[in-house]
Amino acid sequence: MRLSLSCLMKPVLHGYYRSSCSWRVRIAFALKGMEYDQVPVNLVRDGGQQLTTRFKALNPMQQVPAVTIDGFTLSQSLAIIQYIEETRPEPHLLPSEPKTRAQVRMICDIIASGIQPLQNLYVLLKIGEEKIHWGQHFIQRGFEAEAPFASPLQPWSLFWYRQLGNIVLEMRYPWLTFA
Repeated sequence: MRLSLSCLMKPVLHGYYRSSCSWRVRIAFALKGMEYDQVPVNLVRDGGQQLTTRFKALNPMQQVPAVTIDGFTLSQSLAIIQYIEETRPEPHLLPSEPKTRAQVRMICDIIASGIQPLQNLYVLLKIGEEKIHWGQHFIQRGFEAEAPFASPLQPWSLFWYRQLGNIVLEMRYPWLTFA
């Protein structure tokens, strides 16, 4: 098997220290035991460094995180994490049993697609004065939708520190801790 030089280079994470999406990727790197370099992208300073022409060339959505890995750049935390899982399979972030794996992916999608965009800085700035009430309403709605699916997996959650579900759920469920 031939490895290209790009596969031997450390990934580069372009992220913001307060971004939960960037944290998901950091946690995945840590669980996989992967070293990586970081390039900070301040979402507030200078009107938002993610809005620069330079960052837009890296990620046209102008959001964090973006990861340069294996010679190309990915954005969107779940896509990044799934790529890492597929190209560096050990240790596993997803359970091996298909039904449980699908449930974990469903919970991740509820949070990453149904809740996360609604509490995104860009979205909240567009809402105006009602942003806190509006954001809380939709976040609560998403958590209520996700809870029945997570509850049956509760006994299994002790093992989620090695699972994709824990990466996404880490801010929702404080009792899930990383060993």
